[in-house]
Amino acid sequence: MTDMRSGSLSARRRVWGYGLAVGGPAMLLPGLVPLRGTLNLAGDVAVYLVLVVAASLVGGLGPALVASVVSAGVLNFFFTRPYHRLTVSDPDNVVALCAFVLVAVMVSWLVDVAERRATAAAAAAEIEAADRLRAAILTAVGHDLRSPLAAAKAVVSGLRAEDVTLTESDRRELLEAADGALDRLTGLVDNLLDMSRLQAGALPIHSRPTAIEDVLARALDYLGVEPRAVVLDVEEGLPDVVADAGLLERAIANIVANAQRFAPVGEPPVVRVDAVGEDVRLQVIDRGRGIPEAAREEVFQPFQRLGDTGTGLGLGLALARGLVDAMGGSVTPTETPGGGLTMVVTLPIARPA
Repeated sequence: MTDMRSGSLSARRRVWGYGLAVGGPAMLLPGLVPLRGTLNLAGDVAVYLVLVVAASLVGGLGPALVASVVSAGVLNFFFTRPYHRLTVSDPDNVVALCAFVLVAVMVSWLVDVAERRATAAAAAAEIEAADRLRAAILTAVGHDLRSPLAAAKAVVSGLRAEDVTLTESDRRELLEAADGALDRLTGLVDNLLDMSRLQAGALPIHSRPTAIEDVLARALDYLGVEPRAVVLDVEEGLPDVVADAGLLERAIANIVANAQRFAPVGEPPVVRVDAVGEDVRLQVIDRGRGIPEAAREEVFQPFQRLGDTGTGLGLGLALARGLVDAMGGSVTPTETPGGGLTMVVTLPIARPA
């Protein structure tokens, strides 16, 4: 525990703590000495006790103990009769000074223990979160990356089998299945790589004035959306937004794909785009089961699916928010009136140069 504590405070903080312990008592003198006639020793003790606690918070137990000793000497020399001598004439003041030292040491120790426990609790929470993330990664990767690989391998094995007679139609169908499986695998790997680059700050963002209608069209085309799979409500004459067109396309595609996954049969998601103030707002509206308000931010955690057992690594919405945030926009989940979930993407309007 001691090693963790010493490692948790930088050398700079410890130096500041010792500086406060040594210099703080002297810095208080110009304000307290003129008040010796009106402020009794108990008030001076309280002020210096606060200084001891401050030294403990800044630099730890060592500076707090130094502050206790220095403050006791200052109180004796400047605030107990006879002044400017290290003797005390009143027995009550002797008791007060001894009590100050004892209380100061105890308070320093308690503050130090409390900070150690807080540090230990934070470290334990980080370890627990890392363990949960590692388990989620293993589960997701073990299932979702293996599934398209298994499908593609099964197709190749079927095509190579010499004891199976396949018609041209059968071969075409198998090749389409393999192509779809490999496309899913490529998308999963791309999401993994982009999320890792985004978290590391290594994903290049090239924002420039962009027509959001064109980006939306390419995103829907990338998804292979059928004419009735999404309802479009796009305001005419929209201004350009400041965005990286390629990354915005990925973000919109991920959000729309998520809405399609949860939309009820016969009620396709609605994509509505309009200008609001200084921003362009894109809403992806579905009437699925929705998400409780308390859990809405959880959908943006990597590998989080909130009970969804379908395909995917649980990175789509996390990546979408990360990309949009990096472009100066935002992604906010809200409740769809009447039930469901609405993802609201806002992007700043591009201003003429």
